[in-house]
Order: sequence, then structure tokens, then C-alpha cells
Amino acid sequence: MVDGGQYGNWRRNSNNVDAGKMFKIGGLIALILLVLIVGSKAFYTIGEQEQAVITTFGTPSCVSEPGLHFKIPFIQKVTMVDTTIKGFTVGYDIETNVTVPDEALMITSDFNFVDVDFYVEYKVSNPIKALYASEKPVVILKNIAQSHIRSTISAYDVDSVITSGKNEIQAVIREKIVAELEERDIGLQLINITIQDAEPPTDAVLEAFKAVETAKQEKETVINNANKYRNEALPAAEADVDQIAKEADAKKQARINEAEGQVARFNAMYEEYVKNPLITKQRMFFETMEEVLPEMKVIIGGSQTDMQTVLPLDSFIKPAEGEENTTPTAPIEPKDQAADE
Repeated sequence: MVDGGQYGNWRRNSNNVDAGKMFKIGGLIALILLVLIVGSKAFYTIGEQEQAVITTFGTPSCVSEPGLHFKIPFIQKVTMVDTTIKGFTVGYDIETNVTVPDEALMITSDFNFVDVDFYVEYKVSNPIKALYASEKPVVILKNIAQSHIRSTISAYDVDSVITSGKNEIQAVIREKIVAELEERDIGLQLINITIQDAEPPTDAVLEAFKAVETAKQEKETVINNANKYRNEALPAAEADVDQIAKEADAKKQARINEAEGQVARFNAMYEEYVKNPLITKQRMFFETMEEVLPEMKVIIGGSQTDMQTVLPLDSFIKPAEGEENTTPTAPIEPKDQAADE
């Protein structure tokens, strides 16, 4: 039979042992949980399109290598920054595609109103400055873009904004935004800015501009057709000019040769005339009469009452085939020659 006092002592000792074991087990579990919590806070992962900004007692540093990294729990804090290209709209709501009048409505250099929609693409270039240089860097970028968009649009006429000047306007706005971002240094980089749409604020004006654009296209078509005709007609005209010039040169040379021949004949005739003027004059007279009056017969006499000599002109011409020269001729008397002289 067991004494009651001894049983009580044993019971108390057994309770103390169980309490000690439970305390040890609870402490071990708490330690394991603490290790797990600390372990989960000590590691972080960086993706391909991310960078991490680590602050140690308030001092930031940047880690950009992708993969698993370690940090000191409760001392170091990690902020992940997305470095992919992002964008925002100016002038319309990207979800509803509805125009935002306060952003889209602008005035041009020729005092016309126009609705212009832009899309701006950007990315984080410096994660530390993007987090700590300003409170809302994207809002700042949007304000910068709107400011330069309005100032640039106001320098162009409405026709350039709607039709032909879009590429130039985009380039000018981009240069201005890039320059101001470099000056402000807020950790963002402009990738691109494009005009999504540009149109007059009313349907009537829009139709007028469409008519203007159609007229411009027709003008370009007419100019192209005119250039085509010129390119086709000009070579033919140049060929005609060249042919006319060659023919003129040939005629000129022919006339020069003819004139030189006549001069040579005149000089030869003059030399003969100097030698014997009377015979030369008679020969020239007969040849001329032969050309002018080929069918006439010439009678040469001394006087009207006493005609002693008949000189037919056809005696100087070769008789026709089968005919005989039967016309009598008489020599010119010396006194006639003296009288002619």
C-alpha cells in the first residue's frame, strides 16, 4: 500500500518534468519559426526586367544582377523597381479611347484650334533617383511632355500639324523633353513620343481639311504627270533642235561653197575681161540672151537702112539631133567692131 504523501511527491515531480519538456519543445518550435522568418527576410530575387534598391540605415544602393540575393534582415530594406518600357497618353483616355479636351485641345500659329493625341514611352534609367529624387517622377514627366507639346504645336500652322509636319513636330518635342529630363535628373528616360491623331475639333472643319488634303494629292498627281510629259517630250524636242541645227549648218556650208564658187567664176571672168573686154562682153551678152530668150533669133546689123550682117543666136547652140544648121551667118565687119567699141 502506497503512502499518500509519497504519491503526492511523485505526482508533483512528474508534473515538473512534463512542464520542462513542454517548455523546451515550445522554445525549439519558436526558434525554428524565428529561423524561418529570418531566413525568408534574408533572401530576395531580382527578375530580368527589374532592379533592386537596397537601403542600409537609410543609405540606398542599387543591385541590378538577376537572380537570388541576400540581405540583412531588419537592417536592410529592398525595393524592387520595374525597368521595362512603359507609356502614358496625352489627349485621350487609353482605356475608353475618348478625347480629353483639357489635354488635346491646342492652338496653332495661325490661330486655329486642333485636337492632338500623343503617346509617350519611357523607362526607369536610374532606380535610386526614380525612387528618391522626386515623389512622382511619372507625373513630372507628363507635365514636361504637355508643356513642350503645347509650345511646339503653337509654332506650327494647322495644316502642318494635321498633315505634313507630324514627323518634324515629334522630333522637336522629343529633343525638348530629353533635354529637360537630363536637366532635372529624375531617373526616367524618354524612349519615344508619337502623334496618335490630329484633327480639327469640329466635323465641318475636319471635312474642309480633308478637301484640302485631297486637293494637295491631286496637285501632286498633276505635277507628276507634267514631269512625266516633260521627260518624254524634252528628248524629242532636243532631237528636233539638233536636226534643225545640222540642216542649218549644211545649208550654210552649201551657200558658202556656192558663194565661193561664184566668186571664183567672177574672178576668172574678170581676168579674161581685163585681157579682152570686147570679146568678154560679147560672150557674156550671148550667154545671157541664150538663157533669157532661148527661142529667139538675134539679127545684128550696122544700121536700120543698111543691114549687112544677120547673126542668129541659135548658131551658138548645138543643133538638135537630125537637124542641120542652115542659117546663114556673116562675119562682123571691122567697122562695126569699131563702132561697138
